[in-house]
Amino acid sequence: MNNLSKNILWLGIAILGASAVGGIALNRGEHINALWFITAALCIYTLAYRFYAAWIATTVLMVDETRATPAERLDNGRDFVPTNKWVVFGHHFAAIAGPGPLVGPTLAAQFGYLPGTLWILFGAVLGGCVQDMIILFISTRRDARSLGQMARDEIGRIGGTAALIGTFTIMIILIAVLGLVVVNAMKHSPWATFTVSATIPIAMFVGIYMRYLRPGQVLEASILGVFLLLFSVAAGGWVDTNESLRGWFDHDSLPLAWAVMAYGFAAAIFPVWLLLAPRDYLSTYMKLGTITLLAVAIILLRPDVKMPAVTQFIDGTGPIFGGKLFPFVFITIACGAISGFHSLIASGTTPKLLTNERDIVMIGYGGMLLESFVAIMAMVAATVLDPGVFFAINSSAGIVGAEATDAVAKISSWGYPVTVEQMQTLARQMGETTLFARTGGAPSLAVGMASIFGSAFGESLLALWYHFAIMFEAIFILTTLDAGTRVGRFMLQDMLGNIWPKMGETSWMPSVIFTSAVVVMGWGYFLYIGVIDPNGGVNILWPLFGIANQMLAAIALSVATGILVKSKKLSYAWITAVPLLWLVIITTTAAWQKLFSEDIRIGFLAGANDLTSKLAMGTLPAEKIAAAPKLIFNLHLDAGIIIFLVSMLWLIVFDMLRMCFKQVTGKPVLLLTDTPYVMTQLLDERVGR
Repeated sequence: MNNLSKNILWLGIAILGASAVGGIALNRGEHINALWFITAALCIYTLAYRFYAAWIATTVLMVDETRATPAERLDNGRDFVPTNKWVVFGHHFAAIAGPGPLVGPTLAAQFGYLPGTLWILFGAVLGGCVQDMIILFISTRRDARSLGQMARDEIGRIGGTAALIGTFTIMIILIAVLGLVVVNAMKHSPWATFTVSATIPIAMFVGIYMRYLRPGQVLEASILGVFLLLFSVAAGGWVDTNESLRGWFDHDSLPLAWAVMAYGFAAAIFPVWLLLAPRDYLSTYMKLGTITLLAVAIILLRPDVKMPAVTQFIDGTGPIFGGKLFPFVFITIACGAISGFHSLIASGTTPKLLTNERDIVMIGYGGMLLESFVAIMAMVAATVLDPGVFFAINSSAGIVGAEATDAVAKISSWGYPVTVEQMQTLARQMGETTLFARTGGAPSLAVGMASIFGSAFGESLLALWYHFAIMFEAIFILTTLDAGTRVGRFMLQDMLGNIWPKMGETSWMPSVIFTSAVVVMGWGYFLYIGVIDPNGGVNILWPLFGIANQMLAAIALSVATGILVKSKKLSYAWITAVPLLWLVIITTTAAWQKLFSEDIRIGFLAGANDLTSKLAMGTLPAEKIAAAPKLIFNLHLDAGIIIFLVSMLWLIVFDMLRMCFKQVTGKPVLLLTDTPYVMTQLLDERVGR
């Protein structure tokens, strides 16, 4: 009877999930309730975690909880530190959950709610979660080596070297984008700047508290840290209204960029227990608390999703960004479905903290499921807005017009009515002077979240909710930047260690300081370019972000597929090979279009040639003439980076296929580099489990 009850329960969850997905997919012409999105997500995630993730862990990977992890065997108190599983989960989730699950779904809503929602749900359970879990597993079995180093050790010198260089280049680009987004969020916002800054000393205090003052008292330290974090949020509002203190935290982009670089350097060289792990762990509480509160508000309110399932902009004429539904919805939404950046965290900081292999499913697969749920919440928050309001906030002045009357007329002509008075009232409610042309996704997401919170918990606090959401997004992103910088340091140490072994020692301070400085200077250069760019920097870096991120995921899945084949698990290699094939198709297609499309909103070269021609003929407006040479250079730089990255990707894929062919046909290949079995000596009590 017990088994029968369980089977009936799981069958009921499956039927409910299928009904919810069917309702979302088949609904046309009427508003659909947002509760269906939460229902579909929770049912699909529960089934995937219970059955698919468990099957991969036990049958394919054969996770062994008696095996000592690198954190235990190589414990050095700095990078390799056996850490409580909940702290590791918090650090891992905070590190992987950057702007992607928030901004990506918001921007992709220009295609309608349906395409992005389906990609988030099924892309995560079949691709993103699988990538994260398998990369975490194989890195743990190989002394927590980086993704690029594992490619070199397992696939071959050619593909491995390409992977080392390609992943490091992509990492630099990704961190620069994260830095630019967080700088823009804090620019001239004392409230946000104070709160984000306060999380640093709070995290250091919690790290010292857990390691020296009250070792093992994770719950106690967590309560104290969360209290201080919430106090800093409230104090930020007080600082914002205090004229004597406001100036200390009111800064333009460039000083904030230098401060972010300094923070990234510190996070890369300080012991992981002092700053990185506790800060990310505490930030996770804010992330999970906010998303849980948003889900509760949606359940209470049951708001209707007002955006159509599919809009006319699937043809590539969208006002937010150019490009057709395929492939750009899969590029725009990265972290909520599958993200290559996660593979760098899963082969960077996380395996150096993991105490037991049995936690790989929870941290790897479960952490990505949680991020996917964040993406679903972001999609709902964006699409419960009136479509006219959504497009008014996210459409640039160059598309809809600089004047409010021109903008509303243009947007209304698309079939999404909106008025100047409506936008003015909304801006006043949010405590802003205007919400027109607030591009980038973050402001419209904050408006959507504030609207839901306000309706559920009090509309008189809309301005508070809006600015809280802006800060929430900034903190969300900064926790990915610090972990990314540290992982970049590990990657560079791996590369230099192939030349001079001493540089590969992660605990040797000269190597730590040198490689950290190089990494920060690398992404700091692109951040600096973005900050001083006359168009705000997003036009330089954001087009590269999605393509580079998905290319990195393809590299990670190539490494995972190659190792599965070498491990004599060819019959299971499809679990990584299928998402790999999909990513190779969409990234190559997107790269081709970004290079050679004749649409100046899509093609880098077309945009550069158009500007060059207008500059030569003297038809550019006077205010754009000075910026034109910079924009032309940036577009050519984007094109060059895209060519380099797609070349690296195909080189890695072909080298992996060559190695797999040799393995299947019985020819010699590089030996597996997983470490010999050592039984764990750690007791659960010692790590506060």
